[in-house]
Amino acid sequence: GFTLVNNPSCYTWTDSSHQVMEEDKRWALISEVGGDTGYLEELADVLKRHFHLICLREFLQNPALHGPKVQVLFIWKFLPEAEPSLLRSLPALLLVASGGVGVDHLDVPFINGLGVKVANTPGVVSDSTADHAMALLLASARKILDGEFKGHTTHLPQRLMGVEVTRATLGIVGMGDIGYKIAQRSKGFEMKILYHNRTRRTGAAERATGAEFCRRLDDLLKRSDFVVIAVKLTADTTGLIGRRELSLMKPTATLVNVSRGLVVDQDALVEALRSGRIGAAALDVTHPEPLPRDHPLLGLPNVLITPHMGISTNATATAIVEKMLENGLAAVKGLPVPDEVKLQ
Repeated sequence: GFTLVNNPSCYTWTDSSHQVMEEDKRWALISEVGGDTGYLEELADVLKRHFHLICLREFLQNPALHGPKVQVLFIWKFLPEAEPSLLRSLPALLLVASGGVGVDHLDVPFINGLGVKVANTPGVVSDSTADHAMALLLASARKILDGEFKGHTTHLPQRLMGVEVTRATLGIVGMGDIGYKIAQRSKGFEMKILYHNRTRRTGAAERATGAEFCRRLDDLLKRSDFVVIAVKLTADTTGLIGRRELSLMKPTATLVNVSRGLVVDQDALVEALRSGRIGAAALDVTHPEPLPRDHPLLGLPNVLITPHMGISTNATATAIVEKMLENGLAAVKGLPVPDEVKLQ
């Protein structure tokens, strides 16, 4: 059977079917179990097989008591925030393990300066993010949400005329794992695929997807019917798509962003959408998240926004937590951390 300890929403347990003894488990700090931002019970159970978990709310009630025990900080949906005050209250901390690929929410040099390693979960998020990019592209192009049938429409309004996706030109900005998988999916739509990346992909990768390398971002923007942003947020990519870049795009083009909100100048995007400089935008990321309810992007008819849900599938969430666990166990056992984020 299970034995609950302390906070019922954040507990440790024993189960005779698992061989990890309670006294052998290390301590880890998490955000919460349940709620909109917490772990699903079944995901928390993955971590509980090997760690005693303490939720942030309980931790903050007595940091002096709990702090010296915590060796791993598991970050899920950007929570708990790895603030200096929290990190300094964890003298035994060995690893900050973040779910997802991006680490722009973490001050890696500061964390490393405390003698703590940082890990993310690359690879496992690529398929679901690429799927979501295509879903956004298709939903925007074919006005899926505007055309949702509730039984009141007796004819097809002219405003629901969509944009052809098949054989259109797709420009992918950022050809890492996610960008490459977007290209794979787009090939099935017979799209002409352009890509811009810091480094050119191998000839084999280009042949496999039929993708054409654009050394200059400007060339991609001018030629594309759909532009999908799939870059990491860095100092170089912050504001990558601004007024000048938007002015180069076709007036019928759609901008799709599944990277980070700060990659796009949102004020410039609002102007471009209002003026008809570009046709539409489909965004899974904004800055901030969520947007204030009076933000102009939310009121534009040619904008589709989803709440940073590109990795939100049961299979991907499970794979992320399993990767986090793998990294956490390596850290507490003194082994190399498989997905350690190392500064260039």
